[in-house]
Amino acid sequence: MHFACVRWGYCGCMKNGRSLHVTDIIPPRGVVTADQFVEWVILADNDNPNVSETSRVHTFKQELRAAFIDCMGEETVDANRLRYSESNDTLKQ
Repeated sequence: MHFACVRWGYCGCMKNGRSLHVTDIIPPRGVVTADQFVEWVILADNDNPNVSETSRVHTFKQELRAAFIDCMGEETVDANRLRYSESNDTLKQ
């Protein structure tokens, strides 16, 4: 999430008067793939994840997918691993 926000500016948005962040889209349980996570980050920024391969979003998708796998150690993870810890506001890993 840090990579998405700091490097690319995908930090969420205001939608219908409420803030929206990728953590609002991640389901409470189940398996999340790198591709799902990437799509949710883009949607949470009120952007379209279904764009041409030459766009800025396409480049971001490739880099964020690689960063997800690098940070999480695999291509799929339990959704619980993508939640902020209430004790220190960092991701549980």
